[in-house]
Amino acid sequence: MAKLQQSITSLPRSPKDDRRSRMINYTVAMSIRTVCILLCLVVPGWWLLIPAIGAVVLPYIAVVLANAGTPKPATTVLRPGGLVRRPPGGSRPDSQ
Repeated sequence: MAKLQQSITSLPRSPKDDRRSRMINYTVAMSIRTVCILLCLVVPGWWLLIPAIGAVVLPYIAVVLANAGTPKPATTVLRPGGLVRRPPGGSRPDSQ
């Protein structure tokens, strides 16, 4: 069971990390397609349909997964300095 990595910020993943993750997913799918093509050369009879379908369908699936990226968490990004600090004495800064 994999644990989700905790984040101390609400910022999304960096573009570099997102691109790397998508490239790994694409490479895995294309490697499976290569295996399917090689299996088409050695599998006899109607069993040939299974790797043939995999070799035809996997490029589409790989491209869709690579372009999908990761889901965007929240639309607002919390940044430091978003809170207004009250001066000593308890008076509000905008009441002066």
